[in-house]
Amino acid sequence: MTDYDARLVDLYDGDNPDGPDHDFYRTLADELGASSILDLGCGTGILTVTFARPGRRVVGVDPSATMLAHASRRPGGDGVRWVLGDSRDVPPGPFDLAVMTGNVAQHIAEADWEQALRDVHRALAPGGVLAFESRNPAARAWERWAGEPTVRTTVHGPLREWFDVTELEGGAVRLTAHNVFESSGEHVVEEQVLTFRSREAIERSLTAAGFVVDAVWGDWDRGAWSADGPLVVVRAHRG
Repeated sequence: MTDYDARLVDLYDGDNPDGPDHDFYRTLADELGASSILDLGCGTGILTVTFARPGRRVVGVDPSATMLAHASRRPGGDGVRWVLGDSRDVPPGPFDLAVMTGNVAQHIAEADWEQALRDVHRALAPGGVLAFESRNPAARAWERWAGEPTVRTTVHGPLREWFDVTELEGGAVRLTAHNVFESSGEHVVEEQVLTFRSREAIERSLTAAGFVVDAVWGDWDRGAWSADGPLVVVRAHRG
């Protein structure tokens, strides 16, 4: 894959700050008494490093070398093992808990989704838990992402930004992010395809991979899931 521009990675945490989603995953880790945690698609490691503590093994895996370089430099980064790659590169477990946060599940293409779930299943201890969230396709969030360019001040100077959004087949959406550094006129384009899976499709794929679905929630407070709500928050365990 083409890696991210390092200047945009510098802005990632500000655009995706610590919040109730991270609180949800940290609380789950503590409830489970997890002594080993896998963060698949860990990105800049903003959540990953907060899992680390004495006596707990934490591994962060991500396909972006730029993201991992940022993660390893952050405070607490030396308490995590950082691995460049995807689910096929997860080091031997067993792990008590695996998480895919920040809608990482949607970044996994449909052709790779079942394999990724099997890889995580294999890495978990018997009864180990997988937790992740995905956007509910019924809410059609992508329809609100495109808009007129906006300009903001950043550590790298004024940045003009906008998105192009294209619906594809099979519940996929192509998101093309345009980033113009106004000081130099440099135009950085980053493209990603997100797959929107229904709750039913997620549960079917988990079952096929050998998981037992424990709960599906609609928010970070473990509120009831609704058919038109924005989120599908999933907890499952290795069967």
